[in-house]
Amino acid sequence: MKIALAQLNPTVGDLDGNLEKLAAALDRASRDGCDLLVLPELFLTGYPPRDLLELESFTRRCDEILEKLKRLSAAHPETAVLTGAVTRNPKTCGRRLQNSAVLVERGEIIFSQAKTLLPTYDVFDETRYFEPAARISVCPFGDEILGISICEDAWNDPLAPLPLQYDTNPLEKMSQAGASLLINLSASPYYLGKEKIRTQTLARQCQRWKLPLLMVNQIGGNDELIFDGCSLALDHQGSIHLQAAQFKEEIVVCDLDQLKQSKRNETGLTPPEPLQQVEEALVLGISDYFRKCGFQKTVIGLSGGIDSALTCTLAVKALGAEKVWGVTMPSPYSSGGSIEDSQALAANLGIRCDTVSIEELYNTYLKTLAPLFAGRKSDITEENIQARIRGNLLMALANKFNRLLLTTGNKSEMAVGYCTLYGDMSGGLAPISDLPKGMVYRLARYQNRDKILIPENTLTKEPSAELKPDQKDSDSLPPYETLDRVLELYIDHGLDAETIARQEKFPLATVSWIINAVNRNEYKRRQAPPGLKITSKAFGCGRRMPIAARF
Repeated sequence: MKIALAQLNPTVGDLDGNLEKLAAALDRASRDGCDLLVLPELFLTGYPPRDLLELESFTRRCDEILEKLKRLSAAHPETAVLTGAVTRNPKTCGRRLQNSAVLVERGEIIFSQAKTLLPTYDVFDETRYFEPAARISVCPFGDEILGISICEDAWNDPLAPLPLQYDTNPLEKMSQAGASLLINLSASPYYLGKEKIRTQTLARQCQRWKLPLLMVNQIGGNDELIFDGCSLALDHQGSIHLQAAQFKEEIVVCDLDQLKQSKRNETGLTPPEPLQQVEEALVLGISDYFRKCGFQKTVIGLSGGIDSALTCTLAVKALGAEKVWGVTMPSPYSSGGSIEDSQALAANLGIRCDTVSIEELYNTYLKTLAPLFAGRKSDITEENIQARIRGNLLMALANKFNRLLLTTGNKSEMAVGYCTLYGDMSGGLAPISDLPKGMVYRLARYQNRDKILIPENTLTKEPSAELKPDQKDSDSLPPYETLDRVLELYIDHGLDAETIARQEKFPLATVSWIINAVNRNEYKRRQAPPGLKITSKAFGCGRRMPIAARF
């Protein structure tokens, strides 16, 4: 038996477009003599569909697209299709929908298995929409007995880094029911290192139940989430038989005879090293966000600093130089080097770059506000005015020229509120908002691996917002090495100040300041544009902290 694993890039809500992708994959699988085509979790709707599932008009379209799939299958009787889809809960109680895998052959749905384990942690909220499976069954197909699971169903493993262990293991029940082959349909979001965790978890399941396993994962960017593919075929010992590429649409074919003989197939690629992974993930996230939202071009404020330089470089790789417009906006406190560094970056990247001074506008603001500010010293208010002027100008250019403004803030600064609402936080997407400052520097240097794109001065000068004379980030923040480590331990691992200070030998006052800054700036992050998730715990839909709270 030959099985085609199709890791494709669906668009959420585009049911007809996703079916077209399935149809093209089915044509190819049929030409290659495949008996079965397997696609990812909820492929027909795209994952995650979120509150679209609460619209009855949308779920009716989900019903209709299954009927279209049946007609498509009837025209390809030689190849069956196994895909993720929304189905109706057959019971009268519980939630009205299920997250299902449907097996369609010769124009009929011959088997359907709903997802059993519905995750509700981090970015997942599946019990909001779906009823879990009432039964776990296996399906005869050809000479095999298929045990078909969906994403989380295959992760109930004691060593998997989940926040909970379920009392049911669907793969165990499938093994007990006589399954000869496990197939897992996934929409498993990426973060750095996730592909190793995923492979190791699935390999342990193969070893435990002594069964081969095929996993098909979605790729592409959907809002904050990036899906990396890395679809797998593992033999009964958990060894990799074949692996699809990371961050690319690909269809790979698994010959079950070879898989069961534990013969390695060299199809596919080993996932790249970490910095290349992060770059490819962000480029995919940017390009898909633009394409799926209907934008083609961007405008970016260039400060001469590391954050805007990295954001701009990634945008060029995602969209092309001709679609990226850089604007540098010097104020009375901007250094000449910052303007020169911005212009050098633009020249290296081959993008348009304009200089628009904000000095006159800034002076006008100060003059207008002077009667109201009388008797008060200059403070952060005047600094923020400059950032807000820049945000206003950039949004005007974005509106006038139908461009999407990219926000350039990083995770370290977003975490402690070292950013300005309605100023440098303005924009439609924040590509590097989940990158700690240290990773920003490493990834920026990585951009110069083949030729100089980011000027050396940008990489080596001390970071500064340049909103007052001789300002440096270090005037307001702890060293970034300290800040990043505390943020990782607090945000990703949930440790308290005393534990972090004792473990890392940091001053307790420094750790407490960082944690308090994170907590009191939740209101800012709630108003920030969506950012692309790269770490195991990003700000956004996977971190739901209250604003009006004291702890």
